[in-house]
Amino acid sequence: MSKKSLIRNFALAAAVLATSVSVGFAQKDKEQPSQDPTTKDRKVGKEVKKVYTDWVNKDVAYVITGDEKKAFKALKTDEERENFIENFWRRRDPDPDTEENEYREQYYERIAYANEHFASGIPGWKTDRGRIYITFGKPDGVESHPTGGSYDRPSYEGGGSTTTYPFETWFYRHLDNVGEGIEIEFVDPTGTGEYRIARSPNEKDALASIPGAGLTTAEQLGLSNKGDRLSGMGNNNYQREQDSPFRRLEVITALQRPPQVKFSDLQELAGGNSGVIDNNPLDFDLQVDFFRQSEDRVVTTFTIQASNKELAFTDVGGIQTARMNIFGRITAVSGKRSGIFEDSAITSASEQDLNEARDRKSVYQKAYTLTPGTYKVDVVVRDVGTGNRGVRSIGFTVPKFEENKLNISSLILASKLYSTTEKDIGGMFVIGDTKVLPNLSGVYKKGQEVGIYMQVYNTGIDQTTLRPAVDVDYVLSKDGKELLSQKEDWKGMSDAGQRLTLARLLPTNALATGNYEIKVKIKDRVSNQNKESSGKFTITQ
Repeated sequence: MSKKSLIRNFALAAAVLATSVSVGFAQKDKEQPSQDPTTKDRKVGKEVKKVYTDWVNKDVAYVITGDEKKAFKALKTDEERENFIENFWRRRDPDPDTEENEYREQYYERIAYANEHFASGIPGWKTDRGRIYITFGKPDGVESHPTGGSYDRPSYEGGGSTTTYPFETWFYRHLDNVGEGIEIEFVDPTGTGEYRIARSPNEKDALASIPGAGLTTAEQLGLSNKGDRLSGMGNNNYQREQDSPFRRLEVITALQRPPQVKFSDLQELAGGNSGVIDNNPLDFDLQVDFFRQSEDRVVTTFTIQASNKELAFTDVGGIQTARMNIFGRITAVSGKRSGIFEDSAITSASEQDLNEARDRKSVYQKAYTLTPGTYKVDVVVRDVGTGNRGVRSIGFTVPKFEENKLNISSLILASKLYSTTEKDIGGMFVIGDTKVLPNLSGVYKKGQEVGIYMQVYNTGIDQTTLRPAVDVDYVLSKDGKELLSQKEDWKGMSDAGQRLTLARLLPTNALATGNYEIKVKIKDRVSNQNKESSGKFTITQ
């Protein structure tokens, strides 16, 4: 075949192939009409505004729970996000009845403090110290070694001398869901100011990698090996439980969790069911008492008492410990919330004293200043060890202590009654200058003194003796039969103004077991007014 014929045949084949391809595409186009990509709906979600992503990823990164974060990311509109943020802070507000949210204000103050004091090439809130400070607040104590240098190890770190990097130790007496007596060590091995949480006391040792240097006492005596100590393979006898690697890891893990929204589950229960709320309830007593502050202000105390037999004791650092979480809500008859309290009551005992501790009771008290009127208090108590819960709802009327009229406070039967000392100031159970620990059960063991406490208001004064012109009789009865009567001699606790304090300890050594009633009868000789109050108690062996 000639060269011209070959070229002509090749061109013909190419033309036929082009025709067939164009026909194929035409048929395909007829089967699937083309679509303009610009007219199709884009399958992408609306981008969340930066202010909201910053809020969840930066502002509250350390305190938002996993469930809250998941719920926030599922929200679709900015209105929903705004409502979520408002409720987020409201759930953490310690006093919802005020305009300010103290928790939120304190939280952002912590962020500002962390950025000012802990920055080190990165913002202070991103550092380990910043995270702990923002989450848990100011430590109760700080041991600072800003330049490191020579360091004599305490005995619980093995003794001996070494040289350290800069480090700090923060101390917290208590952290919820972390533990008691928490020590957090921060080390700056790079000298840049970025302190990092140490997982071992050896991390601050600048001579750790130098053979024969910075030895502990045991290593100097040849009783242990430095390499084993640093690798964690040595047989370390830890003098403190908190220094064991497992406990350190446990604490560090707990510090990384967001704080639990305090007792929010108890708040949901308060005011709901007024009786038992689960199959294995926690039984407790609740008492409301009143003490005059002024004509229109009354100190109202809420006392909660539970038998330790109802509580579960667990070993915490060698100490048997039981804890009750308590939530209370005070509501006026109008429905307005007048107060809210939430706290923990902790009871501790050694292994040897555990049985004796179980026979005692745990008592908690909260005081509020209220105006005269009708109220209701809802209280929920939960045993942390077992999860058992109980709830009580009590309606009460705050009395009006009128001027120039003889009045009396609640009569309290106490298990302990004494004048306050400096260590009692600001604590629970303090009324005026007296510490009064109520005994809500009214049960006393034979030989245990029964405390009797009451205040008397607006009494007359005898101008010749300059003592109260008031006769006070203590009348003790058993089964309706009067056993003894004693008069107040006014040589006890001193009082000021128009308030008198009746505080007396009644010995029970000579009393037989059984049920008793104590009456306090008051007569003002100036105004010729009378008042009387009584309480019942039981003496057991």
